[in-house]
Amino acid sequence: MLNGRKRFITALAGLALAGSVGFIPTSPAQAEPDIDDVQARVDRLFHEAEQASERYNDAKLELTELRSDLGTLRADEKRQDAKLDVIRDQVADSLVSEYAGSATSAAGRLFVSDDPSAFLNQLSTMASYNDLQGDLLAGYSAEVDALEIRREATEARSKQVAKTEAALAAEKETTDGKLAEAEKLLDKLKAEEREALLSRGSQRVPSDVPASGRAGAAISYAMAQVGDAYVYGAAGPNAFDCSGLTMMAWAQAGVALPHSSSAQYSSGPRIAEGDLQPGDLVFYYSPISHVGMYIGNGMIVHAANPGTGVVVSDLHSMPYVGAVRPG
Repeated sequence: MLNGRKRFITALAGLALAGSVGFIPTSPAQAEPDIDDVQARVDRLFHEAEQASERYNDAKLELTELRSDLGTLRADEKRQDAKLDVIRDQVADSLVSEYAGSATSAAGRLFVSDDPSAFLNQLSTMASYNDLQGDLLAGYSAEVDALEIRREATEARSKQVAKTEAALAAEKETTDGKLAEAEKLLDKLKAEEREALLSRGSQRVPSDVPASGRAGAAISYAMAQVGDAYVYGAAGPNAFDCSGLTMMAWAQAGVALPHSSSAQYSSGPRIAEGDLQPGDLVFYYSPISHVGMYIGNGMIVHAANPGTGVVVSDLHSMPYVGAVRPG
């Protein structure tokens, strides 16, 4: 009986050991990535990077305008300072006549401050204040106020410039980070998987696009760039982002477009999808962050993303928003 019990316990132990071994999870040293999952994540990262890049382009346009305004304000401020110098000399001459008789204007300047507001305060405390020409003082006071307005505007615009420059740096950092993350994902794929993923959605390049005139010139340029690289912020000659390609294409037709997909959406009259003609610009996503050029037969040419470059794709390969006709 005792021996039978030992054999029973031994058998149970053996079953337990076999069961435990059978349920130990096994995993390969390097699990194969799911191609659909990688595709979705890479698409999302490329799109987020492009959104940041287009915001970067918008900020560059704003910065150009801000710097132009700042230059104008500083020039106004300089002219205002010159006006005050003239009036200050006139007041100094009046003070000389009042206090020193035969003294020169240079001597009279010893009585006045170089700071416009301080000078105005000096005048209010001088015994001869009421005897000075009223229109001279009124004019000086008005010029001081005008100068202060210009200085405040200059300071405010300078702060806007600094803020926009900081935004540029932040968007550049976001773009670079998203691109690096996408590249890490792609690096996990085999060569043939990576090629298949990056070439998805591209169409055979048509041998001829029926267009003439300015639209024909724009299309000819864009189609000649098929196969070129996609680089954020680039506008040729060998690499482009989406708005850089359309900007340079229409430049060949003498039409100036801003380097921004959202800004290009205001570059011409809106066109219904049913009325699209080759050369029209088509826009994607909300808010708008991608632009391509319609080439007919339900196809577009566009700078797609860093993995694909400049390609021909279906019109509705991305969330379609609308179209405009430049020029």
